[in-house]
Amino acid sequence: MTHILVAGKIHPSGIALLEASPDVTFDYVEDITEESYRPLIGKADALVIRTQPLSAETVAQGDRLKIVSRHGVGYDAVDLQALNDKGIALTIVGDVNSISVAEHGMMMLMAAAKRAVLAHASTTNGNWGWRSSLEAVELHGKRLLIVGYGRIGRHLAHMASAFGMQIRACDPFLERQGWPKDAVASPCDLNTGLAWADMISVNAPKTDRPLLGADEFARMKAGVILVNTARGGVVDESAFIAALKSGQISAAGIDVFEAEPPDASNELLTLDRVVLSPHIAGLTAEAGERTALASVQNVLDFFGGKIDPALVINLASLKELPKVAL
Repeated sequence: MTHILVAGKIHPSGIALLEASPDVTFDYVEDITEESYRPLIGKADALVIRTQPLSAETVAQGDRLKIVSRHGVGYDAVDLQALNDKGIALTIVGDVNSISVAEHGMMMLMAAAKRAVLAHASTTNGNWGWRSSLEAVELHGKRLLIVGYGRIGRHLAHMASAFGMQIRACDPFLERQGWPKDAVASPCDLNTGLAWADMISVNAPKTDRPLLGADEFARMKAGVILVNTARGGVVDESAFIAALKSGQISAAGIDVFEAEPPDASNELLTLDRVVLSPHIAGLTAEAGERTALASVQNVLDFFGGKIDPALVINLASLKELPKVAL
């Protein structure tokens, strides 16, 4: 009998899949703190985890743990070295939310361009005269730079092209591999793209340093619009706030923050030219169902000896994958 611990609330379809699986028992903890699920880790053969941290301390208590299945694609809150040291596999889901994230990015581009926050505030505050400021701008004909041209970036390019935007993308990895012949966006290097763009969407993975900081903001056109639906830390938040306050960036859409949830003192919460959301770009009903099913299925496939190796993050650190069915 395989025992699975589900940490964090997931779509009911994922729980239904567990209930329908023979020879499986499970614990389900909906709370989103590490402390809430840690007492149960000792009897778990597998952990399905949402956004909670997974520290070395908790991993050390997982005496039976063989796999951690992330309910998503990011794993910065997971102590990967601790998993490697114990030979525990870490899996992620495949393409379950790229459409959702791209749509959210498109929404934020439109909301920033149309000054949606200011428009709402002026209406509710009785400032009807704001409409004569003509601050809203069209997307048609504008230059959009997509930083990171993976699945999300490509979906966004198709959406933006329907608005008649000119589109370029920056992705050094993809350029080395060979730019897709059917790509909507034409390739360019980052510095060239920053100087060219009227609007910028950040869709790149997080690394050990911000991709966009004070130097990059200085290279942008004055009045550029910036949207970040990638990860907090891809954009230097302090430099970003300074660029917003100076007018170098005229409006923005932000779904991710360096610290989540952001502290009440974070100036981004007070700026009326910024559209904010609580890291929900990929959290649609449809994506939530796909993610729940995929993260649970990864556990079942792992113990069934048929896990897709492409979904195992630390494959090189594992001696072998199990080939014994549940």
